[in-house]
Amino acid sequence: MIIIQNTVISDDVRDNFFVCNLEACKGACCVEGDLGAPLETHELQILQDEYHKIKPFLTEAGQQAIEQQGLYIKDWEGDYSTTTINDRECAYALYDERGILKCGIEQAYLAGVTTFKKPISCHLYPIRITKYEDFEALNYDRWNICNPACSFGANLGVRIYQFLKEPLVRKYGEEWYEELVTEIETNSPPVNA
Repeated sequence: MIIIQNTVISDDVRDNFFVCNLEACKGACCVEGDLGAPLETHELQILQDEYHKIKPFLTEAGQQAIEQQGLYIKDWEGDYSTTTINDRECAYALYDERGILKCGIEQAYLAGVTTFKKPISCHLYPIRITKYEDFEALNYDRWNICNPACSFGANLGVRIYQFLKEPLVRKYGEEWYEELVTEIETNSPPVNA
């Protein structure tokens, strides 16, 4: 494990290869699973403030699900996640012309109408964060739908922490990320490719 500031990072984040391959998976992570995308508490207010800007980028089914269930849901453990359509795909997701699921929030961001790129849990995937009282644990969430991403990352020689530089910097800052890279590249044992 790697310890950087108030985070504990699994060695898997250092050791495993990963680059999303949307051509292969078609964005299945936006559909599969028990719930929508996990949301941080501050993101609930962002969705409330920005929904009117994001709404035009969503499907009619997504808009209806949000009207019926709300902008987000609270699960049985008291955690929040994005609303889903019929307990399946994220209400904020939409299919592009190639049948690939995209994030409607991110489409609104790319169009310049919101400064909220997407939930950090989506941006950081396949890393999942578990919050404890004094620290956060970052773990690699293995999922068979991401096998093409693992193969693609291995072919390109890109590890999880490298692929997720932007969201890791977004979450923890540039200094934290530089400390992580230094720790991995100078103090970690060699990794077999």
